[in-house]
Amino acid sequence: MTTPRQPSGSGSGRRQPPRAGAARPAAGRAQPAKGQPAKGQSARGQSGKVPPPKAQPPKAQPAKAQPAKGQPARGQSAKAQPARSASVGRTPRAPQQRRPEGRPEGRPPARSQAAVRPRPKSRLPQRPKALRLAEPKRRLRVITVALSLVFSVFGGRLVQLQLVDADALAADANNNRYQNIPITAERGSITSSDGVALAATVDAYDITADPAMFTPEATGIPDAPEQAAALLSPIIGVSKEKIAADLHTPKTRYKRLAAQQTPAAKSQISDLKAGLEKKAGSRACQAQKKLLGKPADQGGRTRVDNECANPLAGVFNRDTQKRVYPAEGLAANLVGFVNGEGEGAGGLELQYQKQLAGKDGHSSYAQAGGRLVPTAGGSMDPAVPGNDIKLTINRDIQWAAQRAITDQVANSGAEKGYVVVQDVKTGQVIAMASAPGFNPNDLSLAKQSQMGNPALVDAYEPGSTAKLMSLAAVLDSGKANWDTRVTVPNRLVRAGQQFKDDVDHNDWYLTLAGVLAKSSNIGTIEAVETLGDGDQLKANQILDGYMRKFGVARPTGLNFPGETPGMLKKPEDLVASEKYNIAFGQGPLQLNALQATAVYSTIANGGVRVAPSIVQGITGPDGKYAPTPPGEQTRVVSEQTAKTLTSMLESVVDDEQGTGGKAAIPGYRIAGKTGTANRGAADGKGYDGYTASFIGFAPADAPRYTVSCTLQGPVNGHFGGQLCGPVFKQVMEFTLKTMQVPPSGSQAPNLPVEWKP
Repeated sequence: MTTPRQPSGSGSGRRQPPRAGAARPAAGRAQPAKGQPAKGQSARGQSGKVPPPKAQPPKAQPAKAQPAKGQPARGQSAKAQPARSASVGRTPRAPQQRRPEGRPEGRPPARSQAAVRPRPKSRLPQRPKALRLAEPKRRLRVITVALSLVFSVFGGRLVQLQLVDADALAADANNNRYQNIPITAERGSITSSDGVALAATVDAYDITADPAMFTPEATGIPDAPEQAAALLSPIIGVSKEKIAADLHTPKTRYKRLAAQQTPAAKSQISDLKAGLEKKAGSRACQAQKKLLGKPADQGGRTRVDNECANPLAGVFNRDTQKRVYPAEGLAANLVGFVNGEGEGAGGLELQYQKQLAGKDGHSSYAQAGGRLVPTAGGSMDPAVPGNDIKLTINRDIQWAAQRAITDQVANSGAEKGYVVVQDVKTGQVIAMASAPGFNPNDLSLAKQSQMGNPALVDAYEPGSTAKLMSLAAVLDSGKANWDTRVTVPNRLVRAGQQFKDDVDHNDWYLTLAGVLAKSSNIGTIEAVETLGDGDQLKANQILDGYMRKFGVARPTGLNFPGETPGMLKKPEDLVASEKYNIAFGQGPLQLNALQATAVYSTIANGGVRVAPSIVQGITGPDGKYAPTPPGEQTRVVSEQTAKTLTSMLESVVDDEQGTGGKAAIPGYRIAGKTGTANRGAADGKGYDGYTASFIGFAPADAPRYTVSCTLQGPVNGHFGGQLCGPVFKQVMEFTLKTMQVPPSGSQAPNLPVEWKP
């Protein structure tokens, strides 16, 4: 056996793998060269002549060629082939297969020199292809990216909600969830001097609603506001149209439908609401509500039946207060009244609105479906109660004064009348009654003209009661004395005009006390003329100074709403008859009833004027009481002048020729003056009717109280002594007994009123 020669360039018996890049002959085209082993044959055993098997038609080889039968397997050496053949005998060789591309012709496989095990005739079964799984890393990357995108969206929305729009969203949420309810401060009371309430506050209820709960979406019915209005209107006394209009404002979360309703009205609404809620909570109704908004093919509904709706679900009640006047019309013209909002609208209620009202608070609470959510928290700013105002008014004396003037207004046919009672030492107003009055608990029955306080608002010409100021100026100036003789003719011509007294008479020979007692206009003019020593302007200037010190044409200091300061024309502006009729209280002189009363209180107080007051003190919400400072005191006339005038005023009541005999009170010395004046017309042009009055104080020997009575426009008589004298007596007698003032311990001086020529 010969061994074929190794190709040149080989340095060993082992064949070298082909060079990289060496071209392989195309399959099925090249044949083995002479002297080289055929494909699939070993180099050894070439001398044995084995006839080749019949040629097989060539088959397409797969991309990866499998070794043919008898061909050395890849990785086996050529030397192993003969041994394998020897062990199995001579087995026909498989036809030569084409050499794989890239392997040089005649070169054995480079992978192994081992003998190749012959392949069995039958083909071995192929192993099933394994499933190829996706790469885990790639799948994780995709999932990571997807989750990152999702979380980025969530994170962006979270940033928007928590940072960018946090405040706005929180505010919207609170608006929708929380109800802000105002808390009305308890209004302070107004009491009489003994602490009895003239105006008080009691529990009441405001009927409120949340309009957002009356929409079709919230109620399931399209006409919830109208149904609610029909139910509420007869209970709260508000028209159905107004209620429905208030409920048709869904952007508003709070509406007050009615204020200050009684507990009975509140209970009636609560019971009605509970009954509707019970019906709406039935199973059938709940089933209807679940179908709202669903498609028609699923049995959806656009509304629920009326029996299943509760149009009062958004109606609530809020605790509040109601102003009541326990004494009804007692001192109503002074105390005043409040409007429908509970705010002062007249009298002291209006004047002291800020002090009485206090400071409102507010509360907020979470609600869901109109119900309180206790665990959701809330806030409260408590209200601060108003101050309590204690007046100087004596309730019993006020009642007596009001009854007396009311009766006399009716008897005399007067348009109106008023009575004022004042403490001469302190200036405090003990009573201030007006007629006709009104009941502030029911303003629907009151006329506008009855709701004011004419004792402070009306400015009128006082007439003869003003003669006290004229004679006070004469006496205090030293121009005359009580017994100065005055001749009073039947007529007196001044400034081209004739002046007369209330009755025709022959010449009267009167003392100055008699001029006052008989209320002579002519005698008063003559007395005042002495102030100027023949110069009327000078006389008027002196008289003007005294009148202003008495408080004429000056505010009383009460600051009462609508109060008039009166009117007093300057002396330089007086023309013609005005220079003279001012002396007896007509013409360019006007004042209110309290100013006129304070003139007499000044004389009763020894010539010292004390500023009037009507508030005794104020109690704050902390319970501390602050008394009103005493009124300002002003010396107007000397004490001697005041004493002389007091004696002269007693002659008006006690003397047979005096005009005030009807004012006498047994056991008490009374000093007073009647007044009968022409009443100015409503249009300010001329006169229309009369003003009748009487003002006096008692006891004259130790004065305590002053009482004034004024009637405007009486038709059954017009003289002050006849009409107001009895009213003065009734009120003063009651006052003296109520205040336990002892009777006078001496007799009146009975100053002479006449002299014989």
